[in-house]
Amino acid sequence: MDRPIENATDALVIADKTLPSRLMMGSAGYPNQRVLLDALDAGDPGMVTVAIRRVSLEAYAGSLLDALAGRWALLPNTAGCATVRDAILTAELARAALETNWIKLELIGDFETLYPDGPALLEATTALVAAGFVVLPYCGDDPILCRRLADAGAAAVMPLGSPIGSGQGVLNPYTIELICSRSSVPVILDAGIGTASDAALAMELGCAGVLVNSAIAGARGPAGMAAAMRDGVKAGRAARSAGRIPKRRYAEASSPRLGLVGS
Repeated sequence: MDRPIENATDALVIADKTLPSRLMMGSAGYPNQRVLLDALDAGDPGMVTVAIRRVSLEAYAGSLLDALAGRWALLPNTAGCATVRDAILTAELARAALETNWIKLELIGDFETLYPDGPALLEATTALVAAGFVVLPYCGDDPILCRRLADAGAAAVMPLGSPIGSGQGVLNPYTIELICSRSSVPVILDAGIGTASDAALAMELGCAGVLVNSAIAGARGPAGMAAAMRDGVKAGRAARSAGRIPKRRYAEASSPRLGLVGS
């Protein structure tokens, strides 16, 4: 289902798709499907990620895919994959089942920290782009790797702000801002967001969008947090466009000292 673009002059465009929002949301970890759908209604994301290895691909009545189909643009992901071969096979399965060539590429190199495997990501991205996929790789906050992924044909890069599900926010703002300033493709912050101010900061640093899952699914009020994330992304984008004042070491009065009453 086509949805109106919030701001057509400042829309997020990835590959050949214009997204109706700069917020993306995950679909895992919710207590039940009703809570998920309420959160999606509140957050109104541009895309919803679905873990291909963890959901049924049969869109039977009442299934997750049946509930999402036609309402939200789906972005299948390769969550749970640890090898290039598994990631490619999962992407092919997603393309056949969901009739989309878009894939969020996840390749975990360490299952304790859930950090992505950079070299494997680059290899899989190259192979999937050659096979006709629109690839959005989830990666570390490494400017060199992000550049190489873009050079390999990634449609966007998705560096982490902090470890998956940690809620620690953006641990290294410098590298995220550096990635954004140098990237030839959109940068979507993925992983680590804990609250709306984290999403706003990511946008202020120059990110084109934010993907949030655990911070919404695990909140006391998922729908309320989804709405806050939606507004945080908008506020951060607006602040980035407006331009913040420079940081100063000392105070500087906002009104002149000359002409004061009694002086």
